[in-house]
Amino acid sequence: MTPVTESEEHRDLRAAVAALGKRYGRAYLTRAVAGGRPLTELWSEAGKLGYLGVNLPEAYGGGGGGITELAIVLEELGAAGCPLLMMVVSPAICGTVIARFGTEEQKRAWLPPLANGTRTMAFGITEPDAGSNSHRITTTARRDGADWVLTGRKVFISGVDIADAVLIVGRTEDARTGRLKPCLFIVPPDAEGFQRRPIDMELTAAEKQFELVLDEVRLPADALVGGGTSHAFGSGGEDAGLLQLFAGLNPERIMTAAFAIGMGRHALGRAVEYARERTVWKAPIGSHQAIAHPLAQAHIDLELARLMTGKAARLYDAGDDVGAGEAANMAKYAAGEACVRAVDQAVHTLGGNGLTREFGLASLVTASRVARIAPVSREMILNYVSHQTLGLPRSY
Repeated sequence: MTPVTESEEHRDLRAAVAALGKRYGRAYLTRAVAGGRPLTELWSEAGKLGYLGVNLPEAYGGGGGGITELAIVLEELGAAGCPLLMMVVSPAICGTVIARFGTEEQKRAWLPPLANGTRTMAFGITEPDAGSNSHRITTTARRDGADWVLTGRKVFISGVDIADAVLIVGRTEDARTGRLKPCLFIVPPDAEGFQRRPIDMELTAAEKQFELVLDEVRLPADALVGGGTSHAFGSGGEDAGLLQLFAGLNPERIMTAAFAIGMGRHALGRAVEYARERTVWKAPIGSHQAIAHPLAQAHIDLELARLMTGKAARLYDAGDDVGAGEAANMAKYAAGEACVRAVDQAVHTLGGNGLTREFGLASLVTASRVARIAPVSREMILNYVSHQTLGLPRSY
């Protein structure tokens, strides 16, 4: 039976991370965004304390936990107002893929620094013309002697400017069938032919978004994740691209849910604090049901989303990729919706103050929409549940 209450270890982890987040807070993130710089200090301290690598194997410097623990870390930092978006990308997606499928050399090179925060990886899958259809990815990889040569474009790739490498999803031709199949490559950002262009976003975030152009980027054979060897979770290299991809996408959805829940909790906390103290007539506005009930509903929605996120994380950590896929999509959907409603209600609770810089909620109106859009839209999740869970015919 899936537990619905957290262990003492998990409660202790929440408390410790919450204390770290409180020392930085929303003001720290706001200053970083205004200065156009990443959250370097918080990232570094979280790495030293073992929080960034809590999901990675102990043998490579990690905490030996799973996505369950990593999601707790991200949620609590978000609830404190200073979420680390790159946690979704670097330890959750890239760290997981390398831990499960990387060669021994790749694990030794990347997992310890990913765990302690001294190195960071970005993840490149989205393309201008592919959208949510990963089968339309056009970034191709071809062999040239012992090397690989990558050509293609990627968009909305987070944190490339602070990354030591980008895990690029490309496609290569199957020698047996002639069909294109996915492959993942570790690409250094200083490789010849690798170009990046910042995307001008109205989103308030410390992490920048980039468009990438891969113009005949030449890579050594060992840049291919897995290198063609066999692993316990399936074949590596060319034959494991699809497995590797989905091994990273389920944690991405779970961590996005945790990100959204943390943001929603932060907004709700500010609104509740305001509603307790703000007095317009004879009593605090929080005593009025028109204020209190929507806040209570927001709390319920966030708690329900948290339960599904915990279920998805536990299924993934138990190795149930099929069950985790369904639960991760549902968790991401529920958390995205709950976050948007919590932020909207928080802003309305504060009225005009909800749009001031002093209270820091207005910027969340845009940010909260991210969990509805990325890494997969709510409409695509509804498509998934329609035909995968309910067995309805596909429309695409």
